[in-house]
This record gives sequence, structure tokens and C-alpha cells, in this order.
Amino acid sequence: MACWYEGPLAAFDTETTGVDVETDRIVSAAVVVQDAPGTRPRVTRWLVNPGVPVPEAATAVHGLTEDHLQRNGRWPAPVMQEIAEELAVQATAGRPLVVMNAPFDLTLLDRELRRHRASSLSRWFETRSLTVLDPRVLDKHLDRYRKGRRTLTDLCAHYEVDLEDAHDAAADALASLEVVRAVGRRFAARLERLSPAELHTLQAVWHAAQARGLQAWFARSGTEESVDPAWPLRPDLPAAA
Repeated sequence: MACWYEGPLAAFDTETTGVDVETDRIVSAAVVVQDAPGTRPRVTRWLVNPGVPVPEAATAVHGLTEDHLQRNGRWPAPVMQEIAEELAVQATAGRPLVVMNAPFDLTLLDRELRRHRASSLSRWFETRSLTVLDPRVLDKHLDRYRKGRRTLTDLCAHYEVDLEDAHDAAADALASLEVVRAVGRRFAARLERLSPAELHTLQAVWHAAQARGLQAWFARSGTEESVDPAWPLRPDLPAAA
């Protein structure tokens, strides 16, 4: 039987108005499904009019202007419902969901669901299991002593994965999926006997340890920045925007 990294995978990615999961908004999103390596992926895209200003700094990253989103984007409420439904479909089908830096994208989606649907991401997975594979967490644990940054662009370069149209949600989702396959192959001896569900549980532990290490480094360098150890979804905040 083929290992999980040679089997069906889905991937999710967003582009946003900024990097604060409590206040920023989703402007585009994509889910990519691939049944096997080398097969043609199925892509579902969403373009969102966030209803708030889109900073020029955000547009400089993903290229989506406020005017373009107002003209072509849909209102957030139905989009967030559709995204959650699609992620639930993938979970029901038993496809692991690849999400690069999962606590960012999944928490942002959760906050958007709360904001526009009076719902939450966890409600969609009360009767089904969401199994997440985070290439950033996997790579950092399996190759912990490698120096350098571990952005998606860096991981694609390291694992020789093509990344065209970086910061397009569909392109980033597909690249993340391919990175996870490459990580699986490179570290097959350590991963092939683990199921995606087991890896999901382990990644929560690994991410927490990575967060503690980064927090300690910040403390030594005199930086007051806080690192959240929660994975793949950050806990609720009572004053979420």
C-alpha cells in the first residue's frame, strides 16, 4: 500500500489584508485536491470583498487591490460558509489537509466564521476529524538543525518544488502540498509508519516545543513578542474583532 504522502491530499491557503488573525480579513482563498502525485489537481477558488480597506502593503504582496475586490469579490458571509463546507468535505473523504503555517490560515478562517456567520471552524468538525499536515512544522522538526528561514518560498527552494505566482492562494496551496510530499519522501524512514492522524497529534506537540524555543530566543534577545503554542487552531479570544 502506498504511503500517505503518495496518496490523496488536499491543501488550503488564503491571502489576507494583513497578518493579525484577530482583526485582518480574507481576500482570497483556495482549496486544491490531488488524488496522487503527478495527477491534475482540482482547484476551487474564492475572491472576497472584505468590506474593509485593503492596505497597500497587503496589495504589494498578493496584488489584489481594494478596487478589484470591490468590483469582483463576493461578500464574506457566503464565502466563509462555502470554505468551511469544502474543508468538511475533504475531512469526510479522509483526505489530509495541507496548510502551511496552519495556525494563521485556520484561525483567520475561524474568526471570519465567527464574524460573519456566528459560527466557528470547530463546529464543522464535531462529527468528523480534521487532519492537518503543516509543512513548516514537519520540516522544522525533521530537519531542526538546518539554518535559514522556512517560508514557503524557502521550503520550495530546499525541496526543489516549483512555485509559480507566489502569494496566489491556489499556487501557494499546490506548492505546500508538493512540499509535504517531498518531505514525506525525504524522511520516509521516520514518517512512513505514521498515519496522518498520528502526525496531526504529533505536530501539535512539535509546534508547541518550537514555539517555546522561539519564545526563549525572543526573551534572550530582549524582544517582547509573544509566540502562541497552539496548533493547528489558536484558542478563542473574548475580544475577537
